[in-house]
Amino acid sequence: MTNVTQAGTQAAGTQAAGTQAAGIQAAGTQAAGTQADNAPGTSGVQIRGSIPAIITPMLEDGSLDLPAFRKLIDWHVAEGTNALVVVGTSGESATLSVEEHVLMVKTAVEHTAGRIPVIAGSGGNSTAEAIELTREAKEVGADATLQVVPYYNKPTQEGIYRHFVKIAETVDLPVILYNVPGRTVADMSNETILRCAQVPGIIGVKEATGNIDRAAHLIKSAPAHFGIYSGDDPTAIALMLLGGHGNISVTANVAPRAMSELCKAALAADAKTAREIHLKLLSLHKNLFIESNPIPAKWALQQLGRVQGGIRLPLTPLDAQYHEVVRGALREAGLLG
Repeated sequence: MTNVTQAGTQAAGTQAAGTQAAGIQAAGTQAAGTQADNAPGTSGVQIRGSIPAIITPMLEDGSLDLPAFRKLIDWHVAEGTNALVVVGTSGESATLSVEEHVLMVKTAVEHTAGRIPVIAGSGGNSTAEAIELTREAKEVGADATLQVVPYYNKPTQEGIYRHFVKIAETVDLPVILYNVPGRTVADMSNETILRCAQVPGIIGVKEATGNIDRAAHLIKSAPAHFGIYSGDDPTAIALMLLGGHGNISVTANVAPRAMSELCKAALAADAKTAREIHLKLLSLHKNLFIESNPIPAKWALQQLGRVQGGIRLPLTPLDAQYHEVVRGALREAGLLG
C-alpha cells in the first residue's frame, strides 16, 4: 500500500493505517478462523490469546537455522498458539542484520500461510530506521508490527508519542506498542499509552512492567478496540483475568500448549483452570529469566530437541551452574521425564 510520504497528506495516510488496523483481517480472516480463540471478540480486539515471542533458531556457529524455525512454527500452530511475534527481544533482534530481520519475517509469513497472524518486531531507537524496518515487514506480508519504546536515547513522553505516531502515519501496518522499561530505560506512561490509543493504526500495547495496578488502569481506560497484552509471564494470568487480551510470552516458547490453555481459560474467566496451569508453569516463568532472555529459553528448547545451541554474542550459552535448575523447571511443567 501507499504510505504517507508517497501518498501525500498526513491525514490520508493516517486514515489508511486506521482502516487496515480496524479490521486486522490483515491479521488474517483465515488465521483467525484457524484458531477459534483468536476470533474477533465483542470488544473489537482482533489478536488474542497466547502469542509467543518466538526465538530465532541458530546453528552452533550463530548462523540462522531456517529449517528449525519452520518446524517451530508448525509445532506452535499444532499446540494452539494464536499468533507469533518474530524478531522481537526473544528473537535476538539486536544482533540480527536488517537483511536477517526481513528474512525471518518473510519466512514466518510464508510458512504460517495464513494459519495464524505474524507480528514483526520492527522497532528501534531511530524513528527513521523503525519506519524502514516496518515498511520492509509490511512488504513481506506481516500482519502487524511490535514497536518497542525507543531505548538508550531516553526520549520524553512527547518524543515517545511522536515516534509512534510517525510510524503509524507512515506505514499502513497495525502497530502494537511495547513498554519494557527494564530494557529501554525510558518508561512509557499510561497517559502516553492512552494518548497513542486514539491514533488510527495503533491497536494495542504489550505491557511488560509486571505492574498489575498499572495494567488494570489501562484496561479500565483504553478504548474498546485497543488490545492490552501482558509481556510478563508471572503476572499474565492476572492481567487477562482483569480483562486483558493475551500474553506475548517467553514461556510459550517452551510450553506452547500449556500457555495456550492458560490464556484460553483466563480469557474465558475460568480462574480455576488458569490457576492450575499457572502454578504448573511457575518455575518456568522464573527460571527462563535466570540469565538474560533468550539464553535459558534457547537452552531449554535444545534440551527438548527443538533447536541447536546457537546464540550470538554478546549473549552466551546458559552457564552450566543453571542447567539442572532449568531442567527441573521443565520437569515441573511436565515437559521432561
